[in-house]
Amino acid sequence: MQETEVAVVGAGAAGLSLAHRLSGELPGSRTPSVVLVDAPPGPLRPPSRTWCFWESGRSRFEAAVTASWRVLRVRPPTGAPVTGDIAPLRYKMIRSDDFEDLVARELARSPNVRRLEASVETVEDITGGARLVLRTADGRSRLLQARWVLDSRPLGSLPAARTTLLQHFHGWFVRTARPVFDPATAELMDFRTPQPGDGLSFGYVLPTGRHEALVEYTEFSPRLLTANGYESAVRHYVEDVLRLGDSEVIATETGVIPMTDGPMARQVGQSVFRIGAAGGATRPSTGYTFAGLQRQTRAVAAALRRGDRPMPPPAHSARSRAMDAVLLRALASGRVDGPALFSGMFERLPMNRVLRFLDGRTGLLEDLSIGLHTPIGPMLRSALELPGLPRRPCDLPCPVPR
Repeated sequence: MQETEVAVVGAGAAGLSLAHRLSGELPGSRTPSVVLVDAPPGPLRPPSRTWCFWESGRSRFEAAVTASWRVLRVRPPTGAPVTGDIAPLRYKMIRSDDFEDLVARELARSPNVRRLEASVETVEDITGGARLVLRTADGRSRLLQARWVLDSRPLGSLPAARTTLLQHFHGWFVRTARPVFDPATAELMDFRTPQPGDGLSFGYVLPTGRHEALVEYTEFSPRLLTANGYESAVRHYVEDVLRLGDSEVIATETGVIPMTDGPMARQVGQSVFRIGAAGGATRPSTGYTFAGLQRQTRAVAAALRRGDRPMPPPAHSARSRAMDAVLLRALASGRVDGPALFSGMFERLPMNRVLRFLDGRTGLLEDLSIGLHTPIGPMLRSALELPGLPRRPCDLPCPVPR
């Protein structure tokens, strides 16, 4: 049986981030032994994907940043677009392959982190820790005993919730014949897309050059589209809305992110904790996950280096989660016009303040000020309705974090 102080399960954004924060020695801190358990190639490994976030200054993983933008644009269904300089913030994009390569190089030099390729069949509490039953790619069973387990694998089912919507998207990495993109400006939300009957949709454009960009179609709605439905939606956006002309699709990405007010359990055993999307790092109102899981893994790594119990903190404050619950209810009930709500916020308020609000970085007075720029009646009605709503189980798909 192999033994370690810390077992990190899953080598996605959360697992790799935590392992990276625990690698190597820091003056005045403990250096725990770590085993990072990564699923063998196959269906348990997620496909390549893109993560986005905003911050001021440099990221811990700046070397993996594909591109960043200081200017964002939001387009309402009709009328003039809203363009804003978000300084000192920058909106950043990381491709998962680049992130994994960067972290893998760092971990290969770490004396205290070992990687183990195996699927995890069971995790159970034992005296003084937890035992993991693993299955290697060649079918052999292995045991791993750890004092602490940090599990970042996607949930098998969603928690009971009062409201659950899906953020589902399909994107093309395109190369155009003409220089049609402005590399200095990202299209954060373009509501000129056809709107679904129950929810909202928007386009999303992240240019990496004059000829290259990630172009996505996104919906917040209760139901997924068919594969043909996503292809048609992106094609319409590229050809009829953006009018890109001759272009080549280099790669694609597809994802589903639950937007739910269901509570995500962060502790599932005496020594077993969840991190990342499974541990509540996703912001329910936006679907963004990368910034939340960085806050979470930073705190967990600090606790482990102190020798403390590594209980992951909530990635988002109670006030933020309460406001998200109201917004989700207002959108799901159809009481608010989603494109008008989001377009109006960005039009009437400084764009960097809206981003800080969406990342939970604003104070109470700023939150109240932002709330006054939303449809007060429908939002208040949704807030008053929430306490009486039951939490019901949900069978919707689980997350592929963005």
